[in-house]
This record gives sequence, C-alpha cells and structure tokens, in this order.
Amino acid sequence: MELITVKVFDNAIEAHILKSRLESEGIVCFIFDDNMVSLNPLYNVTLGGIKLKVREVDVEHVNTIIDQIDSLKSVDDNDQIIKCPNCDSTDLYTGYKSMKGTKGILSAIVSFLFMVFPIYYKTVYKCKVCGDEFRRE
Repeated sequence: MELITVKVFDNAIEAHILKSRLESEGIVCFIFDDNMVSLNPLYNVTLGGIKLKVREVDVEHVNTIIDQIDSLKSVDDNDQIIKCPNCDSTDLYTGYKSMKGTKGILSAIVSFLFMVFPIYYKTVYKCKVCGDEFRRE
C-alpha cells in the first residue's frame, strides 16, 4: 500500500480537521510530522510541513473533497459572504499571514538576524484577484 501526500499544512489543527472530514467519508488517511512541528514550529520548514497522506486508490476522491472545501465562500458571524473591499471578489485566501508594513519588515529583519520564528505577523484575508489584504472585524 503506497501512501500519497495530498495536502501539506503548517498547522496541525487544520490537518486534523481535514483528516476527520475524510474519515467521515470512509477514507483511511494518516498525518505525518504533526508532533515534531507542534513541538517546535521551526521544524515545519525542515520537515516540509505536516503531511496528510492517503492510499493511492483514494487520491482522486480526496482531491474532489478538497476542491469542494476550497471552493466554499468565507462567511462572517452574520452568515454574510466576505468580499474584497477593493474589487468585491469572493475568491480569498483565509488565514493569510501578512508581514506588510513597518512592523513586518522589522520583524523579518530581527527574525533573520536571530534565526527565530517571525515575532510579528498579522492574520488577514487576501484577495486572490487583486492581492489586497484586509481584516474583518
């Protein structure tokens, strides 16, 4: 039985959520390297992320499920679809880690000099169409 990596995560929680969804569909799947990355997030780069693997025969079905999940629109607390304030697109990256701005540049420099995980970033939505980054409050 050969296992194929279908998705790579930087967050163990997201990996386990998708694993639960796939298991509810009757698909046998495994998560690799989540314990190491949880112990030290800097290992994420070294190990190549947290990997979700499935049997080779299930790859097409899993990719269909992942595409369905990725095509869902982001909604706010009032069940309103979140749109880009710049171009009104609903095609967004959610949970995007942005280091734009002065604080982000300083954080990148300090992180590089001391070889540590970035000490500052903000989690935002990023529009896939125009590249605008924004927060929803």
